[in-house]
Amino acid sequence: QVQLVESGGGLVQAGGSLRLSCAASGSIFSINAMGWYRQAPGKQRELVATITSGGSTNYADSVKGRFTISRDGAKNTVYLQMNSLKPEDTAVYYCMGSGRLGYTPRYWGQGTQVTVSS
Repeated sequence: QVQLVESGGGLVQAGGSLRLSCAASGSIFSINAMGWYRQAPGKQRELVATITSGGSTNYADSVKGRFTISRDGAKNTVYLQMNSLKPEDTAVYYCMGSGRLGYTPRYWGQGTQVTVSS
């Protein structure tokens, strides 16, 4: 089993920055990829960014050039640096961990709220 704990959400003005953190514990050897999804009110949960154990990254088109995902293997922590934030980035952000293969989410964190004011 894997436990994921997010931190770093909050309220920021448009154009500002936030950094989210996700600390993993448990059977982390079983995870191929970690990443971030988000869910805005009335919308489906959507992929934001992923990073594999080998360091390969993938981003949603809507955040490319503004968000950066990274990982610290020694701390079993994944980060999401969010710059040039827009009101449409407002959502609950969820950390996810995949299974041994692929990118399908298997584990979820509890979510952290990000609110961007205009």
